[in-house]
Amino acid sequence: MQSPKKVGEDIQKATLAWKGLKITVKLTVVNRVATVEMVNTASALVVKALNEPERDRKKGPKNVKHSGNITLKQVFEIARTMRAKSLAREFAGTVKEILGTAFSVGCTVDGKSPREVQRMIDDNEVEIPKA
Repeated sequence: MQSPKKVGEDIQKATLAWKGLKITVKLTVVNRVATVEMVNTASALVVKALNEPERDRKKGPKNVKHSGNITLKQVFEIARTMRAKSLAREFAGTVKEILGTAFSVGCTVDGKSPREVQRMIDDNEVEIPKA
């Protein structure tokens, strides 16, 4: 049986790269041994792509708007990571899901509003790779 302290330390080790971000962790217990697995979420990946300095969530301000800018290439990378969890039939749909997340996080994509980029995808003005 693993002690709760040991499980907590395992979670801490697994999430070091995501310091200051809210992420989901999946605990799998087999024969009383817990293994820690990261569950990627679109919002965490978008905020991580912004490369903002890490902040202490306990002390800092609440409801921070992430006003940075990410590239369309980064959006494609995030969409590839999230493709398995996406409900969209095509990759373009997954890209639009990530753009929706970018809009809710408050960042821009290539200097434009994520909504504007979604409209450009709908109008076939943006080339979307197959996957």
